[in-house]
This record gives sequence, structure tokens and C-alpha cells, in this order.
Amino acid sequence: MAPAAETATYTHGHHASVLRSHMWRTAANSAAYLLPHLQAGQSLLDIGCGPGTITVDLATVVAPGRVIGVDHAPGILEKARQAAAEAGLADRIEFAEADVHALDYPDDSFDVVHAHQVLQHVGDPVQALREMRRVCRPGGIVAARDSDYSGFFWYPESAKLLWWQGLYDTVARANGGEPDAGRRLWAWARKVGFSEVTPSGSAWCFTTDQDRSWWGELWAERIVHSDFARTAVSGGHATEAELEAGAAAWRTWGADPDGSLTVPHCEILCRK
Repeated sequence: MAPAAETATYTHGHHASVLRSHMWRTAANSAAYLLPHLQAGQSLLDIGCGPGTITVDLATVVAPGRVIGVDHAPGILEKARQAAAEAGLADRIEFAEADVHALDYPDDSFDVVHAHQVLQHVGDPVQALREMRRVCRPGGIVAARDSDYSGFFWYPESAKLLWWQGLYDTVARANGGEPDAGRRLWAWARKVGFSEVTPSGSAWCFTTDQDRSWWGELWAERIVHSDFARTAVSGGHATEAELEAGAAAWRTWGADPDGSLTVPHCEILCRK
């Protein structure tokens, strides 16, 4: 039987406010749990590479190993190619369109298969992990990191941001995703049959004036202009006026010198 195809819709889309946050991501702030296990010369597949900033960083670590970045949205791959070119790695990183549920690579193709913030957005995360395991070589590594939206916490308390948290959960599930993927990674990996799974956790913290202002403005824009906003309104989950009030709450939080936000992530490092 053929593997299932993607059935979920990517909740965020690729509005400029989304890309600003995605292009901020590096291997250091988003894949630190994986870095000690990488070696020069390894081949690596980066699933859901987006604009390619993490892919580029990982490629520098495994050089001169073969690196491929794939994404389900072909339009974002040009950004990834640009990032590779700017890093002088255009001839060392290949980018291609792919569906993680049915990867177009032979069994045992890569030493490392990595996915950051991907499994929360796919229709069948267990099948996705099975495919990641299939294309990973025996003894290789499958690594995944996902946030947990209901685990976000901030200060000061805000009823409107609590409303946003609930709205995000509703919209993500309407799109076929699992917004609390982080806490499920361990269980999903156990279903796949890896020989060894090592769990860990880490967090992004937005507390300094600069970080808080940046993150607050990102979500103030995202909540009214991104694909998230369109789905919230078209699905009857929120009105445009409610989204504008949510944007104002994000800006209020971002301007508060006492404000802080923590985004928890769970991670799995799996051996085939």
C-alpha cells in the first residue's frame, strides 16, 4: 500500500511576518540538541527546510557531506537557495519539493534526517517519522524538534493572549495539524520502531526589550495578515475585529518592560 499523502494545510503560510521569524532560526537556537552528534562528511536531509537558514548552518557542520533541504511549499525554496548562495554553499546544498509522508529517496540514503517544527503541521506525523526512518541509514540519526502551543506562557497575564492561544489551537486543528506536537514526539517515535530514542527539551525565551518588541510585532502582524488570519476568519473562528484586538494585545505585551514569553520545545534523537 502506498504511503499516505499530505492532508494538512500549513497554518502559518509564508507572509513576511512569518518569514522574519523563520529566517531568525539557526542551528544554534533551534537544533542545539543535534549538533554534538554531527560529523564532517555525513549526508543530511533537512525536512521542511523553509527559507533554509538552519539547513545552511547544518551544512557547514557536516561539510563536505551531501545536504538536501526539502519543503512541501515549492515557493519558499527560492529563499532557501538564496540563503545557501549568500553563505557560499550553493554548490553543496540541493533543495527540492517533497512530501514527508512519501519521500522520493531510496531506503538508507542519509546519515542524518532532521525536521524542525514540522510534525505539528503534517497530517500523519507517525507516517512522517516512518519515512524519515526509512531513508535514514542503519545506525544513523533521525532528529525532530517541535513546540507545544498550549505550553506557551507569558507575563504579565493577558486574557486576550489566552484567547489567542485557544484560537491558534482551533485553527491549527482545523487545518489538520497537532499544535501540541512537542509532548507527543516520544509516543510517535515509539510507534515507529527506532532502536533507541533520546528525548530532551529546550525553550526560546523572549524577554529583553529588543526580543519582546520583535516577537510581539511579528504576531501582531501575523494575527491579521497571514494565512492563519485568513483561516480564522473564513472558518468562522474569529472576526476581523477580534483579530485586530489580538494584535493590539501582542503589541501591548511587547511594549511592557516587565514582559516575558517562553516557548517550550520537545526534541527526539532517534537511532535506526
